[in-house]
Amino acid sequence: MTRQEILSELKTVISPYTTNKEMLAGINDQTDLIKDLKINSANLVDIIIDAEAKYDIEIDYDSADKMVNVGTCIDVISEKLSEKI
Repeated sequence: MTRQEILSELKTVISPYTTNKEMLAGINDQTDLIKDLKINSANLVDIIIDAEAKYDIEIDYDSADKMVNVGTCIDVISEKLSEKI
């Protein structure tokens, strides 16, 4: 799965948790989930759980702790997907 494919699917995962739809439409690797998309920490946990379900992966605490911007989310998801192969 490419970074662009994960980014596209990640938008769908993040969408219910942000009211900033304009920013969501233009997200990139540097987009901060809390500062730019105004997602609170409780919803970050929901996003991680949703990503685990969508990709059938398990995101450990250390990896989840890194998931503060879109780029690191993609990195973690890619890493976990490659571990499944």
